[in-house]
Amino acid sequence: MLKVGMLFYATNSDNLGVGALTVSQIEILRGISRATGIEIAITVFDWEGARAPYVGGTDVSVVYLNGQVMKDPRRVISMFRTCDVVLDIGAGDSFADVYGAARLNRMIYLKYLLYLSRRPVVLAPQTFGPFKSWLARPFARDLIKRAMLVATRDDESTRRLRALGVTRPVITASDVALCLPAEGRAPTWSRPSIGLNVSGLLMGGGYTGQNQFQLKADYAATVRDLIGALLALPDRPDVVLVPHVISPSAPAEDDMAAALALQAQFPDVTVAPSFATPGSAKAYIASLDFFAGARMHACIAAFSSDVAVVPLAYSGKFEGLFGALGYDATLDCRVLGQGDLVRSVVNGYHNREALARQVRIARLVGVDRLREYVDALARVISEVALRKRTGDQALVAAGHRWRAMDERL
Repeated sequence: MLKVGMLFYATNSDNLGVGALTVSQIEILRGISRATGIEIAITVFDWEGARAPYVGGTDVSVVYLNGQVMKDPRRVISMFRTCDVVLDIGAGDSFADVYGAARLNRMIYLKYLLYLSRRPVVLAPQTFGPFKSWLARPFARDLIKRAMLVATRDDESTRRLRALGVTRPVITASDVALCLPAEGRAPTWSRPSIGLNVSGLLMGGGYTGQNQFQLKADYAATVRDLIGALLALPDRPDVVLVPHVISPSAPAEDDMAAALALQAQFPDVTVAPSFATPGSAKAYIASLDFFAGARMHACIAAFSSDVAVVPLAYSGKFEGLFGALGYDATLDCRVLGQGDLVRSVVNGYHNREALARQVRIARLVGVDRLREYVDALARVISEVALRKRTGDQALVAAGHRWRAMDERL
């Protein structure tokens, strides 16, 4: 039995995008297990939450971290040492300083404890950077060099690693959520259907409340203008607000609260249900004719279902991911003004058949790029399993030698 840990994934996050990474990665590991015959037991290191876990099975267990546990580094290290190899996905895009120093510092702290456990580490496909702080860059470079396998999910992340001074081999893959299975029943529509994901985080100006992501237009005003324009279309489409972060305990991030407030202003729109799992959200989104949104994994759910989609970007990760696959419909809210954004989304709806054809082609490119990561991960798991059988588990990054400093971190 090979024990595989998963760090910076989530089994119960209100952010269904992080959940999509988790469910997809577990499906990948199960596929590798079937293909290689290696029995795999999965441990997800997670934070406790109110939501019921959306992953399960006899092969999956959850170990919870919290502030009290993290104050005891020896305890955390001993938890990591129960695994034979650990996958770290950095919550998709959080190994960066774009969300502030506190989140990055916690991530760096746990990553060093993970390496001190002397277990091989795989950095699963994620967005790396940006690292704008001069203080963050040397830590990021050191941590990336220590991994046994490094995979990015876009070309821009790979370029950032090279600019950071990382010379080791890097796999440029795509987002693992491309292989998220849909789950449950989807609605049927009597008229053309438009899904619109409105970010509760952006409605409130980001975590700071002060236009944290430096959007050119007033996001809330743009959303209201866009809904009005969509409702006024001659073919009278069904306009559906689709929350993808559903967090009653954190109203500043809650897409559902934002959607319900907008429905009060626009009674003709529909609000999608409060999804219990990432797969049920994907099944709902897959039923739509057109989709636009500011949560990247809501857009990935549409994209991986061959639905014409216009991503509304608040950071470079959108263009990095979709652009790397040859899909150029992303609109950068940091560059475009209110009128341009509204007109471009409406034009995307009118051209949805052509966009859907582009999606089908680009999705196949993403699946092919993701296959390289899956094959490399299968080789890592096979090697770790072989070393475990022979009693040699001291597997770390090629060329890395443990130093006395490592033991003092």
